[in-house]
Amino acid sequence: MKKTPTASPVAATVNKPSSSPTAAAEKNQRHERLVELERKFGARLGVFALATGTGSTIVHRADDRFAFCSTFKGLAAAGVLAHNPLSHLDTVVRYTEADLMKHSPITGQHVATGMTIRQLCDAAVRYSDGTAGNLLLRDLGGPARLTAYARSLGDTVTRMDRSEPAITQAVPGDLRDTTSPRAFGGDYRKIILGNALPPDKRAFLRGLLTRSATGDHRIRAGVPRGWTVANKTGTGDYGTLNDMAVAWPPKSAAPLAIAIMSSKAAKDAKWDEDLIAEAAAYVVATI
Repeated sequence: MKKTPTASPVAATVNKPSSSPTAAAEKNQRHERLVELERKFGARLGVFALATGTGSTIVHRADDRFAFCSTFKGLAAAGVLAHNPLSHLDTVVRYTEADLMKHSPITGQHVATGMTIRQLCDAAVRYSDGTAGNLLLRDLGGPARLTAYARSLGDTVTRMDRSEPAITQAVPGDLRDTTSPRAFGGDYRKIILGNALPPDKRAFLRGLLTRSATGDHRIRAGVPRGWTVANKTGTGDYGTLNDMAVAWPPKSAAPLAIAIMSSKAAKDAKWDEDLIAEAAAYVVATI
């Protein structure tokens, strides 16, 4: 497949919403609490949330571009599942010390033996293991193939150009390795709730996301106790913090799809997970 061309750093773009009743309603939305959170944390905040039972939405910079960082790993796992039989999960992948990324808590322990695709999905999705994410991306066919998978889901925004660790650079205005809250939130909704994957593969991926070990202080911290959350986090330079989630209230069959992305102006800006948690709490209370 032809490689997706890279882009030089340019100003972040905003995709214009279509002229539909939903778009018209969204145009009139202004969420002062989310504006306050931007001021409080000195951040740019993007939110797209959908109540799947009613169709109600919350949008705030929902079409702005943000670096997706490690949130790509859930989509990469979905792409590998979509393009292969379930038996592919038992395929052993070999790698070397040279393949190890800085954050390799799981893959770093198995260099001598390699890991199965099943184990790599677990390491990448649940523990955000950087090497596992790259190996899944390699199995899928590279960054351009992940972009193509996003297109197959109807996502015309997301683009992946590089792999770990370059994707965590998150330079403001650089279009490479970016998406929008609306676009990536929609992708996660489709792979977790929709028919993008057959039931057995969808259940496998949803199980990994529900048992994520990296998201306790983001969207999960903002929803009420007793909710079930399937999520994937992402973290990068410029204070970049993201979380993509589907959250199920107790005793309800209608979950919320929530995508929250953020960034700051300085490369070494500190990460404030409370920003994501407080934005999530607002979403749940409002929608």
